Amino acid sequence: MAQIILSGMEFYAYHGCFSEEQIIGNKFLVDFSFDYETNIVEKTDNLNDAIDYQSVYNVINAEMQKKSKLLEHIGRRIIIAVKSKYPSVKNIVIKISKCNPPIGGKMDLVSVVLKDDTL
Repeated sequence: MAQIILSGMEFYAYHGCFSEEQIIGNKFLVDFSFDYETNIVEKTDNLNDAIDYQSVYNVINAEMQKKSKLLEHIGRRIIIAVKSKYPSVKNIVIKISKCNPPIGGKMDLVSVVLKDDTL
């Protein structure tokens, strides 16, 4: 069993509760981790036996491009989409951070962390 971590993925997207956020957009950071059984790939060194990290990234990117009001909603969609494509993944944890959120004061990030067992 291995844990795969895709960290520091950066997206420009149009998420937020304010209409301006869905027009102007903002920068988002995503960290995504999951476990999967790697006994076969450890022996074969064959990408066809593994979960392709680029494919996982592409699933996350596609979901990040769909407008949402809430980070929680985006996270749920990403977890469902990855599990749909790769049913063997376990223990997904996703952290989505919005940079410079419009909350009325200076703040670097606001983040939401979801785990697949909470959905």
